[in-house]
Amino acid sequence: MTMAAPTPGGTGQADDGPVDLAHHGDADLVPGLVDLAVNVRSSGTPDWLAAQIRRTDLAAYPDQRAAVSAVAARHGRSPSEILLTAGAAEAFVLLARTLRPRRAVVVHPQFTEPEAALRAAGHDVGRVVLPFPYVLDTGLVPADADLVFAGNPTNPTSVAHPRAALLSLVRPGRIVVVDEAFADCLPGEPESLASHPDLGGLVVLRSLTKTWALAGLRAGYVLAAADVVAMLAAAQPPWPVSAPAVTACAATASAAAVAEAYAWAVALASERAHLLRRLADVPAVRVVPAASASFVLLKTQVSDVRTRLHGRGFAVRRGETFPGLAPGWIRVAVRDTVTSDRFADALAEVTSHG
Repeated sequence: MTMAAPTPGGTGQADDGPVDLAHHGDADLVPGLVDLAVNVRSSGTPDWLAAQIRRTDLAAYPDQRAAVSAVAARHGRSPSEILLTAGAAEAFVLLARTLRPRRAVVVHPQFTEPEAALRAAGHDVGRVVLPFPYVLDTGLVPADADLVFAGNPTNPTSVAHPRAALLSLVRPGRIVVVDEAFADCLPGEPESLASHPDLGGLVVLRSLTKTWALAGLRAGYVLAAADVVAMLAAAQPPWPVSAPAVTACAATASAAAVAEAYAWAVALASERAHLLRRLADVPAVRVVPAASASFVLLKTQVSDVRTRLHGRGFAVRRGETFPGLAPGWIRVAVRDTVTSDRFADALAEVTSHG
């Protein structure tokens, strides 16, 4: 199903239109080109983690107990507040199928899976489309919205909203769902709500896909009040998360893994800063400021900029499939400085001709 976005900066009920909610970055990959379209960790799954996953006993049914305890300890929570899922995508579907909102809204531009899941489950969905530079304006969220989805940091804008702003959206009779798939891109996760002491009215989603390069494994988890977790768990089939994914959830919740993620985020910040410095020198390119994740979002005046970049050896993520964006917008993954230098030069060349 495709949906059109209302006027950027406003709120509204989405209607049928050209926005492809089912489009993902992997569809923008082109064999042989440098991949800047997918924002998964480019160095791949760490050897130690891959080795633990390979040692999983595939003959045994998955036992989640140790992993749930490890995730709970990592965030200072009760195990009753943790639900392992087959990635964040399953969590979106579970929420859409179990909740019965009167007025659901999704804050855009952001990952389109939440809206797609809600619509597939038969819900009407309103869009809150933030204006540039895409910082959360809580005043745009309708007061009567009883289900609100937001990302933090947000895909594709790379903007990290203050945790206080997200918490201000929580009120009686409302559930606020925060997608934190990229929260560990910030050293120390300063804006994360995963360890917030009160999860009443709050659902936090985490994914192992990006930081640990596990897109093919489908591993993640939900943090929510115990009654919400129980409701979502009742909608899952038996053994919903594979044994290798359970192993990964436990392994990445260890103190050593958290320290490694911190070091990775520090290195990422340096590489991102270099990319942003190079992009600042490219004429006619507008970059969303305060990027915080493993990608940056930028606007050009060239509607076929992706095709032109293909000719220079780079694949990037198109922006027009995100509500609130249009052709000419592209999301670019952060890579090593040499790759970023080459990309910036290519971008300057392809945008210099209008």
